[in-house]
Amino acid sequence: MTHPTNGLDDVVHQRVRLGILAVAHEARRVEFGFLRTTLDLTTGNLSQHLTVLEKAGLVEIEKGYEGKRGRTWIHLTAAGKRALYDEISQLKRIIRQVEENPAADPASKPS
Repeated sequence: MTHPTNGLDDVVHQRVRLGILAVAHEARRVEFGFLRTTLDLTTGNLSQHLTVLEKAGLVEIEKGYEGKRGRTWIHLTAAGKRALYDEISQLKRIIRQVEENPAADPASKPS
């Protein structure tokens, strides 16, 4: 039997990338500036993480204009949605395993 942590996806599990997928899941598409502000990232940092997710086929990046201002929108692909759901499922398995193990409960340790 392998531990549920072995099922975590290294591309998805990184905090910022998991955040990108979670925020993008909440909307049909999300604007780059909104992601940057919401996740408290620099432009360069967000761009690097989006590149990783795009290369993995988990997000699509759309560039265009809103009025005269250039905009970048991000949305989940079907693979991105599946990857997010799979990651959440693995995290739930880890939580369940920890909660079901009484030795892991700090309240059960003798003083």
